[in-house]
Amino acid sequence: MDSRTALQLSDWRREVAQLYAQVRSIGDPAEGHARWRAGREKLFLDHPQSPLAAADPLRRSGIPVWPYDPALRWVLPLEPAPQPDDLAIDSGADGSTRLSQAGWITLPDPFGARVAVWWLDQYAGGMFLPLRDGTAGTSSYGGGRYLLDTAKGADLGGDGQEMVVDLNFLYHPSCRYDIRWVCPLAPPQNIIEQPVEAGERLP
Repeated sequence: MDSRTALQLSDWRREVAQLYAQVRSIGDPAEGHARWRAGREKLFLDHPQSPLAAADPLRRSGIPVWPYDPALRWVLPLEPAPQPDDLAIDSGADGSTRLSQAGWITLPDPFGARVAVWWLDQYAGGMFLPLRDGTAGTSSYGGGRYLLDTAKGADLGGDGQEMVVDLNFLYHPSCRYDIRWVCPLAPPQNIIEQPVEAGERLP
């Protein structure tokens, strides 16, 4: 990686972390979601590391997002995993992404589904929560979306005992927009059948 790209990627991560810090500081989740949408759109439009090509029509239309649904936000405990899984996911030229299971969360009704929360078992670490739901391949990216990736600043918060899980903040990884990016996709432990019509969607 050349020095210019390294600086630009560092700035992208800094901007993402600052955006999520602003979201956590806003008392009204719907208002925080609106701030998140505006911030992501600005990054995608203006930042030199945007995954959108210069001619991508999303630069004119904006990133499509389902309306905010307050029923899809919870504060949930991280349940222990008595026999945690370890994964190594191919990351292309970057090698592999190593994941160790940190625990489980149970999504309340209407889902009633348990999904894995992962720890990035690499330098700096970080919590990682991908999700592939029933909209994948039709109204959202077939490989799934991300909810949390704290190593890159995507962090909705918590208190050390519980974590904020707000499905309205599901977002498409960069590989959905540009094949030069290779993204770790949702493993079997993070696939649910029910559709989640919240967060970013396909046009």
